[in-house]
Amino acid sequence: MGAVYFYHLTRQPLEHTLPVLLGKARQAGWRIAVRGVDPARMDWLDEKLWLGPEDGFLPHGREGGPHDKAQPILLTTGPEAANGATCVMAVDGAPVEADEVSALERVCILFDGHDPEAVQHARGQWKALTGAGCPAQYWSEESGRWEKKAEA
Repeated sequence: MGAVYFYHLTRQPLEHTLPVLLGKARQAGWRIAVRGVDPARMDWLDEKLWLGPEDGFLPHGREGGPHDKAQPILLTTGPEAANGATCVMAVDGAPVEADEVSALERVCILFDGHDPEAVQHARGQWKALTGAGCPAQYWSEESGRWEKKAEA
């Protein structure tokens, strides 16, 4: 059974935090789906990943390409990832279901701590997923470094 980790972004924006988490997930040998809700925002993330540091390049692709199945990291807006993801990183309030958490190695929910709606949405996801029995951790960078603040 997998677990869901909530990342409350308050110091570093998504485009800085996501590559770090993607690198760690790749080191664990996982195939990753980055799930968003807005295709334009996913295009923006795709560009940010391509323009990252050369020594930290993360091989990835956008959903709908001819090589989706081969992508170690697939950026998508749908619930199914063609790359056989074992880890889902949900951004911008993308939905996550409890049965997914149990079927995957890890689910990461990244949310903007400066957006009250995003914080409220993440609280609802925490309540729904932990209420369904999913193991969960809440991580905050408020102190300047990542610290686990809660576990269920």
